Amino acid sequence: MDSKEKTVLDAMIKEGKPMRPGDIAKKSELDKDEVSKIIDKLKKEGKVTSPKRCFYAPV
Repeated sequence: MDSKEKTVLDAMIKEGKPMRPGDIAKKSELDKDEVSKIIDKLKKEGKVTSPKRCFYAPV
């Protein structure tokens, strides 16, 4: 896991509730498109889930 993936995951864990990519981008100070790509990768790895449409949370 690279540092940006860790930053995104840490932001979600710290928030403690499902988040949208835009909100994760603000918290992690990364670009929204980049966050979306990272979320897709983490989803495929089974580290992130989507409890409802457009919201993501760590597993």
